[in-house]
Amino acid sequence: MLEQTAPVTNEDNLHEVLMQLEAIIFASDAPVSLARLKESFQNQYSKQDLRQFLQQLAMLQHGRSIELIETAQGFRFQVRAKYRQIVAQTWPERPTRLSPSLLEMLAVVAYHQPVTRADIEQIRGVSNNSQLLRTLFDWNWIKESGFRELPGRPALLVTTPQFLNAFGLNSLGQLPPLQDAKEAFMALDANAPKS
Repeated sequence: MLEQTAPVTNEDNLHEVLMQLEAIIFASDAPVSLARLKESFQNQYSKQDLRQFLQQLAMLQHGRSIELIETAQGFRFQVRAKYRQIVAQTWPERPTRLSPSLLEMLAVVAYHQPVTRADIEQIRGVSNNSQLLRTLFDWNWIKESGFRELPGRPALLVTTPQFLNAFGLNSLGQLPPLQDAKEAFMALDANAPKS
């Protein structure tokens, strides 16, 4: 139960709200949406108010090893890129590097969605490895979203909010330019927070 009951009117109350937001987001194992935060504060604050508080909380993280970011699924804390190497050295089993083939397949889906398996093969110029596609489904980075009106009605594949979250993106509009997609995804993978 949250202790905050009155609108934020002074510095002490503001500080308390920021600390409560920090605790909620820190304790969550997944990004926290504005709607969930609003519920946590029993609808006491509007989404606009919460966004302002979150901006102030992000500013409090300036100069720290973690940062508050917004992804498609909500807000989360992550280690700044500058400190990811030391974290990877400390827990070498944590990061999962994505193979170039998997990144290429993911890039095709992300940039050309919705696509069918045949579309992916045509764009890549090689046969699909069903295990790579299964991995993307298992990680919930892609999903089926309808069917193309062709013989056999092939499934259309699209990316998910979990894909955006995994790469620290808020929307598909933040994807790097298409001409450098494979290299850009490799860079995103190298810098993406690992869970």
